[in-house]
Amino acid sequence: MDGTAIVLTNGLLHTPHAKTAHGLIRGTERFRLLGIIDHVSAGKDAGVVLDGKARAIPVYESVADALARTTEKIDLCIVGIAVAGGKLPDDFQDELKNAVRANISIVNGLHDFLSEMPEFQALANQHGVKLIDVRKPKPKSELSYWSGRIGKVTTPRVAVLGTDCALGKRTTCRFLVQAARAQGLTAEMIYTGQTGWMQGSKYGFIFDATINDFISGELETALVKCFEEVNPDIMFIEGQSALRNPLGPCGSEFIISGQAKAVVLQHKPSRLDFKGTDEMPTKIPSVKSEIELIKMFGAETVALTLNTDGLTTEQALQFKAEYQEELGIPVVLPLEEGVDVALNAVRAFFKI
Repeated sequence: MDGTAIVLTNGLLHTPHAKTAHGLIRGTERFRLLGIIDHVSAGKDAGVVLDGKARAIPVYESVADALARTTEKIDLCIVGIAVAGGKLPDDFQDELKNAVRANISIVNGLHDFLSEMPEFQALANQHGVKLIDVRKPKPKSELSYWSGRIGKVTTPRVAVLGTDCALGKRTTCRFLVQAARAQGLTAEMIYTGQTGWMQGSKYGFIFDATINDFISGELETALVKCFEEVNPDIMFIEGQSALRNPLGPCGSEFIISGQAKAVVLQHKPSRLDFKGTDEMPTKIPSVKSEIELIKMFGAETVALTLNTDGLTTEQALQFKAEYQEELGIPVVLPLEEGVDVALNAVRAFFKI
């Protein structure tokens, strides 16, 4: 469902929890953003809050504030956070109900489904709006099992993996698609999370809303459909979590079932333990060992991209130089430098 939209972050816009909103602020072809709802950052430009770059996306204090200040009709209110466990915070509910009362439909990417909450159901029916739960699992009858059809796909595939979750894989994946198109290639991103869908990617599935037995098949279906309909020069597969993340290992599916032969690996040097392992801190393995593991799965890591959050410019450049010397592959800072160097490594690997 496309249309004009506001995004609810409710005080979390300046934190990593608002990564869905951050992705939409950086760009979406599915929605036209009219503003962000966040009482902590109200009055600022959302882009400035995100990364210091103004994007003419205002931050409002509340839904009522947005309605009073926006001259255009607001079609949708998007839940703009992604938190551990996908639970809807209690303090989000009042603002979402205010949106429904204003005849605004809700797009929700959390695991708590508004369409199954009686209070929201009744309110939505009363005001004639939709409750769109993006992460709601598809019926088993609509799911695909891996069949080997991937064997006919000749388009090169690149998996954008990471050494942990929530460190910018989707953003780097999107940057790579944009850079490839700027260089004259036809490129598609295969989304695997709700934000990728919200940003407008046409092909993909939502990994953590899919029954495990069908993940490989849904990935294969997305790749085959993209190949048959577009036959692009290259596909970039959005990674999830990390191969050795104890909270939810992920990544081998993209290499084995999706037959991605190249990997761009994202890493955050300032993060030493896997995110969310506070109760039992678990160290993130070395980048070198991760690349060796990826090779054992059957893919070549052609570039390393660094999330520089928590680093000074000097520290980021030092890590870049050290990793390049140690690994012998291009190392890129996507937000600061763009991803052309990583893309050139991909093109050289596939000779395209």
